[in-house]
Amino acid sequence: MPFKVLATETITARAIEADIYSAIPTEKVDGTCCYVTTYKGQPYLWARLDRKPNKQAEKKFKQFLYSLEDCKEFVWNIEEDFKPVPDTWIPAKDIEFCNGNPLPDENGHMPGWVPVEKNSKQYCWHSSVVNYEAEIALVLKHHADPGLLEISPVPLSEILEQTLELIGTNINANPYGLGSKKQPVHLLVPHGAFEIKNPPALKQNDILSWFEGCSEGKVEGIVWHCNDGCLIKLHRHHLGLCWPLAETYLNSQPVVISFNRAKYDCDFEPKSLFHHFSNLDGQRFDRLQDIKFNA
Repeated sequence: MPFKVLATETITARAIEADIYSAIPTEKVDGTCCYVTTYKGQPYLWARLDRKPNKQAEKKFKQFLYSLEDCKEFVWNIEEDFKPVPDTWIPAKDIEFCNGNPLPDENGHMPGWVPVEKNSKQYCWHSSVVNYEAEIALVLKHHADPGLLEISPVPLSEILEQTLELIGTNINANPYGLGSKKQPVHLLVPHGAFEIKNPPALKQNDILSWFEGCSEGKVEGIVWHCNDGCLIKLHRHHLGLCWPLAETYLNSQPVVISFNRAKYDCDFEPKSLFHHFSNLDGQRFDRLQDIKFNA
């Protein structure tokens, strides 16, 4: 029987210790997590890859969890219990180490990253949003004008050591309605990019009412960014609410394309997102899902 995580009316000690009351609430965007850091001497996009236990170790771990032996701690054999990962794999920054080895989290996983190579087949949707020749990424963020979104190329050097969310046609069943099977559209969203302007009070009923009763609440969840770097996350599912929704807050906002092709020396491949978006420079659409490329 799978575990189900539900929110209670009590704020956790961890959230209080991180001073959630003075944290910045942001929209939790539904995609797959990415990271930008150096590889081969230049900024690269990295895809999330958790190192997971093999079948035998996972079975033992699940038996331990169901045994409810709270007083004991599960002991992993790091060398033998985990599936192999590529040599280029690196552990996530906040992972704990013991004797030089990364340790699994409470779910038995070791969060980490692998670099996204140009024209990667396994990570083709990741590679579609970066151009390593021009060293840029396609990013969705707020425009300077209130209430307006912007899609623009951003130097990878400007988002170095940041985590982002990859969203789009082939990610998590496409909750934002981006692109189509014939013309997939994918974009990167920096974590914390969409601050919630009118957040609910930190009470369960207020949060429930916010999710259900206002347009800004039509989001996957809330991530509170605390001053100490701690992230407190709340998903709609934690409150028994549905996701995805037929209409989302992200999709209800107009978006403008800002892509000055003259700034880049390289020629973008004709079928690439960079080529398509550069042809839409200056165009504005009522909603994200209204974006269509010229035939």
